[in-house]
Amino acid sequence: MKYKKLLLSTLVSLFIFTSNSFTAGTSSEDKVSKYEKLYNKGALLIKQGKKLEKKDKIEKAKKKYLRAIKYLEQSNQIEPGKPDTLNYLGFALRKTGNFEDAEKFYLEGLKIDPKHVGINEYLGELYIATNRVDKAKERLKVLETCNCEEYSELKNLINQN
Repeated sequence: MKYKKLLLSTLVSLFIFTSNSFTAGTSSEDKVSKYEKLYNKGALLIKQGKKLEKKDKIEKAKKKYLRAIKYLEQSNQIEPGKPDTLNYLGFALRKTGNFEDAEKFYLEGLKIDPKHVGINEYLGELYIATNRVDKAKERLKVLETCNCEEYSELKNLINQN
């Protein structure tokens, strides 16, 4: 009986020790997890906003984009310099009319990943919206070999202007 208590006590101590060691080592995992949660919330709001835009519900879409910006800014504070986050930040800012800040985020993303398909397309769209078609054509040139829908979409938009 005495040995059972000693064994049980040892097992409980061992469990508590390993549990504390495990949780002490997960702070970087928690950081990544928090980044991903915030990024995913922002990305979801952007996708919802795009669907609303297709239904011509522009004001509702704009509200989604404004909410997305908050989540994406927080995720960018946790893990700065992720091109996908910078792309979505630029997108949401552009869609809410903040072209200047949108361009900053797009350009920051291109410094990290110059061939990022989304950033090149959306930056091209921003250039068209701000009457800089020559710069949009530069973005199209980067997308030329991607064999992607972003190339076709930007090309069509340029041809319409």
